[in-house]
Amino acid sequence: MNTVPSSILRHPASPVLGRNIVTVASGKGGVGKTWFSVTLAHALARAGRHVLLFDGDLGLANVDIQLGLMPDRDLGSVLAGRLALAQATILYEPGGFEIIAGRSGCGRLGAVPDVRLASLDEELLAAAGHYDHVVLDLGAGLERTVRRLTRLAGACIVVVTDEPTSLTDAYAFIKVLQMDRAETEVRIVVNLASSRQQGERTYDTLLRACTSFLKLSPRLLGVVRRDAKVREAIRAQTSLLTRFPNCEAALDVEAIAAEILA
Repeated sequence: MNTVPSSILRHPASPVLGRNIVTVASGKGGVGKTWFSVTLAHALARAGRHVLLFDGDLGLANVDIQLGLMPDRDLGSVLAGRLALAQATILYEPGGFEIIAGRSGCGRLGAVPDVRLASLDEELLAAAGHYDHVVLDLGAGLERTVRRLTRLAGACIVVVTDEPTSLTDAYAFIKVLQMDRAETEVRIVVNLASSRQQGERTYDTLLRACTSFLKLSPRLLGVVRRDAKVREAIRAQTSLLTRFPNCEAALDVEAIAAEILA
C-alpha cells in the first residue's frame, strides 16, 4: 500500500489534497475522541502552530460544550448558507487555537444534501491553506458524512480503547477508509489505557487483525493513560492543558503532538 508520509502533518503549502488536515475517528462513541481532538489541537497550538479545530460531528457536535463555549456562529449557519466557512471561525483564547463549532442536537445536519456537502468540502480545503494544522473531529460510525470528510484528509488518527467493541469498530472503520481512499495514512492512538504497556497490547491486537485481513500495518502514534484529571477538566468545561497541564494524560497528548511535529 502507498501511504502519505508523516510530513503531511507538517507542510501545509503542498498542493496535495488535504495534506495538513488530520481527521480523528473512532468507529464507535465513548472512547474520548472529541476530548482527544481538543487536547491535540491545544498541544499543537502550544508548540507555536496555527491550528483550526473543526467539529465535523454533524448533528451531535460537542466541542463547544466541552470547552464551555456559546458560539454565535457555527457549522449549522454555514450549511444553511447564511455564512461562509471562514466567517464561522471563533478563537478559543485559553488555548490559542481557532474552532469551527458544530451544532449540538440538530440531527437534521446529518442529512445535508450532497451539493451542500460538496461546497463545504471546497471551503474546508481552501480554509486549510491558512493553517499549519486542521484537526477534524469526526462523528462516530461510518455514515456518509463521516466517510466524506475523511476523504479530505492526508492522515487519519483512529482512537481506540481496550474494549472489544472499540477494537471491532475501529477495524471496520479502517477497512472502509482503505476502500474509500487507500492513500490516507492511518495512525492509532490508544486511549484510557491503564499503562503504556497495556496500551501497546491493545494496539497489537488491532494491528494483528489489520495485518491478517487487510494487509495493512497502521503505526501506533501514542498511548494516553487513564487519568481522573480528564473527567475533572471536562466537567469544568475547559481544556486539560489549561487546567492540568502536567497530569499524565496531558503529557501523553503532548508527546503525541511532538511525534506529529517531529
